[in-house]
Amino acid sequence: MSPLALLGANGQASPFLQFLPLIAIALIFYFIVFLPNKKRQKALQDMLRNLKNGDKVITSGGIYGVVSGIKDDRIQLKIADQVKIEISKNAIVAKQAED
Repeated sequence: MSPLALLGANGQASPFLQFLPLIAIALIFYFIVFLPNKKRQKALQDMLRNLKNGDKVITSGGIYGVVSGIKDDRIQLKIADQVKIEISKNAIVAKQAED
C-alpha cells in the first residue's frame, strides 16, 4: 500500500493515522510507568502476606524492628528491649536484608 493510498480524497491523513502517535505514547507510558509499579505493588503485597514472627522489617517512618505479633491488619513490632509498638500492616515497606 502506497503512502498516497492512506490519504483521503482531499489529501488529509485518515483519523487513525492522526491518533497513532498518541496511541504509541500511551503504550510506551504504560510499559515504562504502570507495569513496573504494578509489579512492585504485587511484590509488596506478597511480602506483607508472608510476614511471620521474627522477621526484621522497616516501616515507612524509618523504624527498624522485629515482628513479634501479627493480627488482622496490625503488627506488633519490637523496636528495643522491652519496647513494642503496634502499627498498621501497611506501614511496613520492606524486610531488612539478611546479614
